[in-house]
Amino acid sequence: MTAVRAAAGIEGLLTVDLGAVAANWRTLAALHAGGAVAGVVKADGYGLGAVPVARALAAAGCRHFFVAHLAEGLALRAGLGEAPMVAVLNGFPPGADAGAGLVPVWNSLEDVAAHAGAPGILQLDTGMARLGVPPEAWAGLAGLRPLYVMTHLACADQPAHPLNGQQARRFAEARALLPGVAGSFAASSGMFLGAGFESDLARPGAALYGVNPTPGRPNPMRPVVTLTAPVLQIRDVPAGVSVGYAASWVAARASRVATVAAGYADGYLRSLSGKALASFQGQPVPLVGRVSMDLSTFDVTDVPGLRVGDHLTLIGEGCDVDAVAARAGTIGYEVLTSLGARYQRRYVAG
Repeated sequence: MTAVRAAAGIEGLLTVDLGAVAANWRTLAALHAGGAVAGVVKADGYGLGAVPVARALAAAGCRHFFVAHLAEGLALRAGLGEAPMVAVLNGFPPGADAGAGLVPVWNSLEDVAAHAGAPGILQLDTGMARLGVPPEAWAGLAGLRPLYVMTHLACADQPAHPLNGQQARRFAEARALLPGVAGSFAASSGMFLGAGFESDLARPGAALYGVNPTPGRPNPMRPVVTLTAPVLQIRDVPAGVSVGYAASWVAARASRVATVAAGYADGYLRSLSGKALASFQGQPVPLVGRVSMDLSTFDVTDVPGLRVGDHLTLIGEGCDVDAVAARAGTIGYEVLTSLGARYQRRYVAG
């Protein structure tokens, strides 16, 4: 076997197209012309950087933001200034207040009582059985004046699922108990369900980052993420020789195998082992063997022009985030939010 080595210390490159994020928000805002459209930037902007993403959204006209935790809200407020609304979906922990100019989501009547007199967003459970005031407690809503009343769809990515219609009816019934209070209903996929799912404030998240909100149909969103990783070594592997942990792949022919600086510690999921396709100059390159902590291996036998130091595209042209997720047996949300901190990050304006 022969090998060619590259210098150590080379990281992958994660490119985030902020212009595409802003364009996706404008597309969704046009779709939701009857109401405002927020930007959900929880989990550090779905792994892409909450502050740069939120600044791009604010420049495009977004005036409402949602995070999951109070610490995320504090960091976002520091990065955005005081103007936009920043709501905290998981609410405030005991003893916290809105002194930082953040808005808690009230997920129970106990939350309402704990923050009496302060602004908040009331979440109702209309069929998710997760967070939110359940229907049996709705009688206690009379007289509340939250900034918004919201709910969350459980099956929005399945347009024909009967629970969508049930939740729409329940939300309409609940809103009748709170006359004059603005509503917040659909997130990314829900915005494409049509009549009956409109509200005063939509809350898209994944669609902003290029994940397809309409599975099974063409993606209306622009791609946002490109992930490339450098080739550290190219090795000639004779037929019958195994590559990687557990000897899970054995060369069926004399092969060239490239070892790339990306593994599950970088968020390149282990479940992609033996399934993923990367690309080089538009040519598919199959992943062979196991994804390990820091490295992955690809069969580049049919890519004679590839050299040590070149980058394979792991997410991007020919292998977008939804395609990578499908091969990993998961969803684009997990792929994005798993992307590790070891990549170099580059933000472009589109």
